[in-house]
Amino acid sequence: MRATLGALLLCLIAFAPECAEGQYQRPPRPAPPHRSDTFTSDQVKRQGYDYFGTASRGLAKVVEEAFSRWGQPNGYVLGQETGGALIAGLRYGDGTLYTRNAGDRRVFWEGPSIGFDVGGEGARTMMLVYNLPATEAIYQRFAGIDGSAYVIGGFGMTALGSGNIIVVPIRSGVGLRLGANIGYLKFTPQATWNPF
Repeated sequence: MRATLGALLLCLIAFAPECAEGQYQRPPRPAPPHRSDTFTSDQVKRQGYDYFGTASRGLAKVVEEAFSRWGQPNGYVLGQETGGALIAGLRYGDGTLYTRNAGDRRVFWEGPSIGFDVGGEGARTMMLVYNLPATEAIYQRFAGIDGSAYVIGGFGMTALGSGNIIVVPIRSGVGLRLGANIGYLKFTPQATWNPF
């Protein structure tokens, strides 16, 4: 009798936690919200349509081309720029860098170019920014990446790089500037006339 009572007591002790868990089930923990530091193609197109004031098919195709080449950006710049060239050229612009979780930052850019290039232009510009480790990392020079020019429906796209960071300006402009050139853009926290 004592052996049976002892065995029953051992069984109760051994299975008590499982029985208790069976009666009381913790509510499942909610999954942490999905946080991404990049922008989707639809988000970028929507911002572009709002900014450029058009639902242009050309903008959609240029954005899709950028996404197919470089993926999802973790920042973008909306701004305006002006430039001109007669063999050597200059470009000046200003705008705002938008990021998902590192805040927004005012940026200015300027840069020289040289090549078979003549004319002047003013442009609204959207720049997709890839692999930006911190907002301050935008403040540097970005040179052209070979084979990155793409034009459709009044929108043009090129790519500029510095290390792992890629900046892809998408422009829709007013004016006449014909030709091909090489150059760079320098981003600064304050406006400056010095493109170098």
